[in-house]
Amino acid sequence: MMQSLKPLMFVGTASDVGKSILCTAFCRIFKQDGYAPAPFKAQNMSLNSFATPEGFEIGRAQAVQAEAAGIPCHTDMNPVLLKPTGNTSSQVVLNGKPDGNQSAYRYFNDPNRELLFDQVKLAYDRLAHRHNPIVMEGAGSIAELNLKSRDIVNMRMATHAGARVILVADIDRGGVFASVYGSVKLLPPEEQALVKGVIINKFRGDERLFEEGKDILEQITGKPVLGVMPYFTDITIDEEDSVAIDSKSRQLQAGKVNICVVRLPRMANYTDFSVFEHIKGVNLFYSDIPDMVRQADVILLPGSKNTIEDLIEIRKNGMAEALLASYHAQKKIIGICGGYQMMGVRVEDPDGVESGIPSTEGLGIFPIHTRILQHKTTLQRTFTYKNYPDEVCHGYEIHMGETTPLQAFSSLNRYETGDSEGCWHKEHCWGSYIHGIFDNKVVLQDLLKDFDLDEPGFDFHHYKAHQYDRLAALVRDKIDIAAVYKFLQS
Repeated sequence: MMQSLKPLMFVGTASDVGKSILCTAFCRIFKQDGYAPAPFKAQNMSLNSFATPEGFEIGRAQAVQAEAAGIPCHTDMNPVLLKPTGNTSSQVVLNGKPDGNQSAYRYFNDPNRELLFDQVKLAYDRLAHRHNPIVMEGAGSIAELNLKSRDIVNMRMATHAGARVILVADIDRGGVFASVYGSVKLLPPEEQALVKGVIINKFRGDERLFEEGKDILEQITGKPVLGVMPYFTDITIDEEDSVAIDSKSRQLQAGKVNICVVRLPRMANYTDFSVFEHIKGVNLFYSDIPDMVRQADVILLPGSKNTIEDLIEIRKNGMAEALLASYHAQKKIIGICGGYQMMGVRVEDPDGVESGIPSTEGLGIFPIHTRILQHKTTLQRTFTYKNYPDEVCHGYEIHMGETTPLQAFSSLNRYETGDSEGCWHKEHCWGSYIHGIFDNKVVLQDLLKDFDLDEPGFDFHHYKAHQYDRLAALVRDKIDIAAVYKFLQS
């Protein structure tokens, strides 16, 4: 029987310092070492989400971490998910189910916030009863003093769990000494005691040049530097934050199949398209420039957290006109979830679920009508695609809309139940509610069959498993794993 370990928690000096990646790595490491780990993040804010096997919704990062741990994802891994609907408001998803929309001000000042924290603690306790160790993730900075009294995700959660905490700092953005020192010293003594070490992340160059820096950090904080992680681009793990899109290609490339994802203001689940980044001869880029869309070989219209307002926006910026011109030019155009809804005749939201605008015209490509409902569909799906009945595919649905046909058309997918889904309008144009549809080899081969590629098929599931192993190997090489185990055993 494996020795029981204390929970391990990664917190940050800021957002996007690499907490999620390190949680993923340690989920894999603990699995490799014979433990039964599970990820946990009390509160997540993201438009990238995932459906659990039970038909509920969690943040994409915890689904990825669960996959690295070799277990199905569960709502207990992410009891609170905030999905932004605008600049100041979000849909609140509690234990996998929508719990209404709230402004940021109301959410952080809700008199029932302690009741919310109670729900978070219950979820953690259930998870900890089933798995060991729990690999926990904080959010943003641990030193946001104006929010600290209302915190349910960082050090209050670490205290409840009795977690051993590692502080992660991003040296690439600069100011690493001030951010590490300030993050530690602004904590009260009892919380400082929970911090067992520091990891310096995203280091470029020869890490021997930072030996003096490690000594200085240890002297001024009293915390050991457990390792220095390099800045790497050759290991691919699904990212959750939309800021990651800024680092991706945004240009056409000659001699390649150019696949353009239309960059919507409220784009959701952009990880649907990650597989295209790994196919030789394909250039995936994101753009909101109409001329670049017209020049693409394949155009992907992604999901949206607010379909109506994004539809209005693409009309204003000329993207709708570019999409229609490309459609008439026989370019391949695919709509996923909200993008599928946009390609219909009309989208209505009479109850103001996503928008204060009750309805708007769609692009008119598909003979479908969508109505946004209060009920959210969250399902994992097994299906067959087009005329490939022997190829079993997998994906998931997360949407508030119900789409109905206005006339007969060919369905794209067929579920195990016999029900059909999606619209296969023409050979070069289809739409679907299924996220992750491109992760299936048969779909990729069909989409890219008209282009001169050596092997358009790609086993993305095998590829991801290999990436988790590579990430774990890199972390084992750069981080003092023995020291981590030592304080988890104490």
